Amino acid sequence: MSDDLLRLGLLDDEDIVLDHAALALALLDHAEGDDDPARAVIDAVADRLDELAPVARDAQTQAEILAQVFADEFGFSGDSDSYDDPANADLIQVIARRRGLPVSLSILYVAAARRLGWSAHVLDVPGHVLVLIGGEAAPVMIDPFRDGRFVDAAELAAMVQGVAGGRAPAVSHVAAMPNRAVLVRLLLNQATRAEAAGAARRALILYRRMTVVAPDYGHGWWERARLELADGDVTTARSSLAAMLEITRDTALRARIATLLASLAAV
Repeated sequence: MSDDLLRLGLLDDEDIVLDHAALALALLDHAEGDDDPARAVIDAVADRLDELAPVARDAQTQAEILAQVFADEFGFSGDSDSYDDPANADLIQVIARRRGLPVSLSILYVAAARRLGWSAHVLDVPGHVLVLIGGEAAPVMIDPFRDGRFVDAAELAAMVQGVAGGRAPAVSHVAAMPNRAVLVRLLLNQATRAEAAGAARRALILYRRMTVVAPDYGHGWWERARLELADGDVTTARSSLAAMLEITRDTALRARIATLLASLAAV
């Protein structure tokens, strides 16, 4: 486990710099250990945004500038053609290819906006991720996957209701994500796709990273234990379940974990 990853797990949420954290995660899969080209692009984007920032006096103009720089000038866009390609969740490759998933592109937009002192958050939308620019007064939503285009309230409601079968109001399903939750979302995208492709060992590696980055996220420990059991590593699976038991407050879930641990004690 890299020192950068361990440090990331110890940071307070507000101290996490999203694009730097996502690069640290990506570096774990690059034997050459070089993220300098990616950081150079991030710096170039920041320099260009600095040039345009003085005219951005409201959230709408800020959002327009972000879309102009990322999509129009640097060519960042969603990868609709090969959506499930693992490269779309690896920030080093996202920056090199200028293509990515909604969450990876949103990380770039939000981190860049925050460097300018702008209010920016990743929004958790069912089946998608958007970016909210601006504070409480007249914020705007944009979609980095679709070249930073604006998303109005009606379109957002349609997204939510489309996933929920038209039953749920948008307001109950959309929330700004803490930084750590954004990184979990990025890792979860990679892990679920790896397992779906039959790469269970790769998925296990990703869930282990998740439990280091977000040790209080119970689902990561559960999935890690499940894959460790499938891999025949009962001792490590017991440790993962014990860690989950430490952070879980749900009575029914605690009972389920305790029962599973008891059944594994004799193995």
